[in-house]
Amino acid sequence: MGNKKKFFEHIAQGYTMKGDYITMGAGMLGGETITDAHIKVPLKMMNRHGLIAGATGTGKTKTLQVLAENLSDKGIPVLLMDLKGDLSGIAQPSPGHPKIDERHEKIGIPFEPKGFPVEIMSLSDQDGVRLRATVSEFGPVLLSRILDLTVTQEGIVAVVFKYCDDNKLPLLDLKDFKKVLQYATGEGKEEFQSAYGRISTSSTGTILRKIIELEQQGADLFFGEKSFEVDDLVRIDENGRGFINIIRLTDIQDRPKLFSTFMLSLLAEIYSTFPEQGDSDRPELVLFIDEAHLIFDNASKALLDQIESIVKLIRSKGIGLYFVTQNPTDVPDDVLAQLGLKVQHALRAFTAKDRKAIKLTAQNYPISEFYDTAEVLTSLGTGEALVSALDEKGRPTPLAATMMRAPMSRMDVLTDSEINEVLNASKLIKKYNEEIDRESAYEILNEKIEKAEKEAEKEKEITQTSRRSTSTRRSNRMNPVVKVLTSATFIRGVLGVLKKVIR
Repeated sequence: MGNKKKFFEHIAQGYTMKGDYITMGAGMLGGETITDAHIKVPLKMMNRHGLIAGATGTGKTKTLQVLAENLSDKGIPVLLMDLKGDLSGIAQPSPGHPKIDERHEKIGIPFEPKGFPVEIMSLSDQDGVRLRATVSEFGPVLLSRILDLTVTQEGIVAVVFKYCDDNKLPLLDLKDFKKVLQYATGEGKEEFQSAYGRISTSSTGTILRKIIELEQQGADLFFGEKSFEVDDLVRIDENGRGFINIIRLTDIQDRPKLFSTFMLSLLAEIYSTFPEQGDSDRPELVLFIDEAHLIFDNASKALLDQIESIVKLIRSKGIGLYFVTQNPTDVPDDVLAQLGLKVQHALRAFTAKDRKAIKLTAQNYPISEFYDTAEVLTSLGTGEALVSALDEKGRPTPLAATMMRAPMSRMDVLTDSEINEVLNASKLIKKYNEEIDRESAYEILNEKIEKAEKEAEKEKEITQTSRRSTSTRRSNRMNPVVKVLTSATFIRGVLGVLKKVIR
């Protein structure tokens, strides 16, 4: 009993908050929930990023849902990457369940079912607000990182962007970029060489092949107009709740290159657009990236450096990034070191490799006098997690095994008719789902090439006409002696034939 009291005081002291906060659940000791030993995360620290990890079926998605709901309730917009297609239910209230009531009674938090304002978005042809960006907005550096180019190839990409800027050629989609690359080593070779230096055909060939690879993953749907304005991610509804923007990514799970391209483009755009927040009491926007390993798997060193830089810098804009994955080792150490909130659901030890991973995971958490962290990691039940956050002064809070609260919204997907209701109510679909294909680099260069070809054909015709005219004049001015000899030759030939016939 004394140990429980000591634990309660330990949690109460470590999680005392003066400002606004989100309650995650109640602390557990020896498998027993200590009612009212509430585990809290201050809103002030929600831009310090975080990690939600754990084996399949241990409750990661529900934790994501709880955080998104509570942020929305506090008037903070959220962006969710829904790769499994199981988050749309946030739009509808939970139907409730006796087990939910039992859980919340243990925790000491009343349960209130409710739905939340939702915007459904898409990168592909799925229904929802279409998310696009132009190649120009993407920029040469980010494009080079995504394509994993060499320094020389990066230089060529920079030259292509410079040429388009100098000549007012809009780079809207990938066909624009490919056309300029082809023009640089084809019809426009001399123009490029005189203004920007020689461009290697082998290098442009490599870049083109990598662009085609990107297109094959569906990037041609992402690049183009109308560009999505990131300010539309921070909308508040009429009740003062932040919109929960859900990007449906179920059809691009096997296309990690497209996912990475989109994520980096979005983060770069947010960073360049949003103002500095300073020491704000609440985040401007919070992003949850499900299946985060898709960003990091097979990423080049340059791309990882880019991600690390964005993670470090973007929090000053009031943006929180939360990576959701099965194991913390899916996230590079340099990124993991930037994450303030860690919610670790159960891990399973089936192999020696699993046991090693659990030991490494345990080392990411503060030492606790109440837990053997590695042991607790394998004994947590569904909807339970180890939680370590930052308090309002940026110090790590006590590590706590936590009985997590249940989502207030539905823990299941929307029906087709419910999705249609959300889509029909959307103001953003009307704004972004019109297909625009205005004149850009592709059309302008094609027109330029066609004009040059017509002029070349015209010059050729003039030259040929001139030559025919010269030839005719020469024929008319033929030497009289030649004319006589020609006639004589003809007469002799004819007479010779006649003679043969007469004989």
